[in-house]
Amino acid sequence: VQLQASGGGPVQAGGSLRLSCAASGGTFSSYGMGWFRQAPGKEREFVAAISVSGGTTSYTDSVKGRFTISRDNAKNTVYLQMNSLKPEDTAVYYCAADQIIGSIIAMRGIDFWGKGTLVTVSS
Repeated sequence: VQLQASGGGPVQAGGSLRLSCAASGGTFSSYGMGWFRQAPGKEREFVAAISVSGGTTSYTDSVKGRFTISRDNAKNTVYLQMNSLKPEDTAVYYCAADQIIGSIIAMRGIDFWGKGTLVTVSS
């Protein structure tokens, strides 16, 4: 499975962005999907995950109520709607796929990673 993230860019604090991750080369609807981020000088961290059906989602505490993960299995795409952005959300955002959503949440043994897209939030 190949994953291509897009939608990053500069934004002012309080603004919104929607990231997209398009999948190809596999059965998208068989994979749980997730978003991660890595800020400068920091380790990569889990942001959000969504189950195969979209019925189960999980978020890291710092983004709850501000970010929403969703997926469109007909378009082989997962989204991350980011609202009320803060400077501390500045990072490279990566999407990932795994058949086990628990692996995504635990950030362990993930099957596929995409290249990142940079989000820069200015104050």
